[in-house]
Amino acid sequence: MWITIGLVAAAVVALLAASLRVFREYERGVVFLLGRFQTVKGPGLRLVIPVIQKSVRVDLRLITFDVPSQDVISRDNVSVKVNAVLYFRIVDPERAIIHVEDFRMATSQLAQTTLRSVLGQHDLDQMLAERERLNLEIQRILDDATDAWGIKVTNVEIKHVDLDESMIRAIARQAEAERNRRAKVIHAEGELQASEKLTDAADVMARNPQAIQLRYLQTLSDISVDNASTIVFPVPMDLMRSLQATQAASHGG
Repeated sequence: MWITIGLVAAAVVALLAASLRVFREYERGVVFLLGRFQTVKGPGLRLVIPVIQKSVRVDLRLITFDVPSQDVISRDNVSVKVNAVLYFRIVDPERAIIHVEDFRMATSQLAQTTLRSVLGQHDLDQMLAERERLNLEIQRILDDATDAWGIKVTNVEIKHVDLDESMIRAIARQAEAERNRRAKVIHAEGELQASEKLTDAADVMARNPQAIQLRYLQTLSDISVDNASTIVFPVPMDLMRSLQATQAASHGG
């Protein structure tokens, strides 16, 4: 009799020990009773009766998932390899377990197809220059699609857009041509501004002949300082007549 009581007590203790579950603060337990959904248990020490009840742990923390590199053909027919990182979390444990067999695998496959689909609608320049906008577009599509699974996609980041060597060389040539074009435009604008200033200066000198003479004398002075060699420089007749008139006036006085 005592043996029977001991066996029963041991069985009860073993059953009780097997029924206890500890869920952490960031975990939830989706409990099924005889195969049917019963409840979602929160953190702490919980009782789950073996055989008739079964619990599935669900982690509510943010999940970081690397989207494998995808072959994408852009709208302008450029082949690139693109990879990204996806951030999501479970907001409804019941739907994450009941509505999809493996929410991680499902989210991964959906992210890969969405990445190819969205980027394929844009040109290469947009992929490289408008990455933030593309991130938001992919995040919105994934968030809408995974809402039925109890999943919230919080962020999507495109990490790398890899080009083949021939495309890299073509882009480098295009960039160099663009730099040369800008340099020529800047040079032409400088020449235009200089010509406008020279025209203004010529107009001023034409109205004031003394200005021409002063400029001539300043040029001679600059040449004499900068160059040690002998320079033959023609003297304008207007300047000679002006000097002769000045000399004659001085003798007459």
